[in-house]
Amino acid sequence: MRRQSGTTAVATGTKDPVAEDLTAGVTPEKPAPDDSLADETATDAAATDGTPLGAGRRGLRFVAWTLAGALLVAGGGLFAMGRQLRDTPATSNAALTDSEATSRVAGDVTNALGKVFSYSPSATAVTKESAKQLLAGKALQQYAALFGQVEKQAAGQKLTLTTHVVRAGVTRLTHDSAHLLVFLDQVYERRGKTASTAAAQLSVTAQLRDGRWTIVEITSR
Repeated sequence: MRRQSGTTAVATGTKDPVAEDLTAGVTPEKPAPDDSLADETATDAAATDGTPLGAGRRGLRFVAWTLAGALLVAGGGLFAMGRQLRDTPATSNAALTDSEATSRVAGDVTNALGKVFSYSPSATAVTKESAKQLLAGKALQQYAALFGQVEKQAAGQKLTLTTHVVRAGVTRLTHDSAHLLVFLDQVYERRGKTASTAAAQLSVTAQLRDGRWTIVEITSR
């Protein structure tokens, strides 16, 4: 009995030479991960919060698209607001932003008014010709209708009128149109009498024509 037990022990601990030859030089492979375990883990995680995996992904996509849409809407709103600010009357009025253009239109209108509202008994033709060059539209029509009477009065009463623009303020200016408020003093002289002075206030509309500001409307205030 003892001999059989020893034999059994030796037989159990002895390696198979064939098995050793087959496994020699071969790196033992690690057991491949069980995909079923990963799937079970993911399933368990999804089941923990009660939301299927597909529904979670769809939810994330929905949130991303919603945020993108909100950003686009916000960007469009900001662009529209910026454009409104740029197009407000205050910002489109060059009289508030372009001092050079403002000075130019004020100078042209001041020069024109000084010429068309100044005359002498012997030089009314010069004044009339200046009006044709410096006035246009409604302003020229009104002036032509009134100046016929002025010519007769100037010749009969020996009347001289001299106009000085005290101040010309540009209230609105675009690239080709301007509105001005003009204050002026007029000196009337009749031969043999003391000169008299009168103040006047005019609203003037001018347009840029051929590189020069031309008066198209005059209204007494």
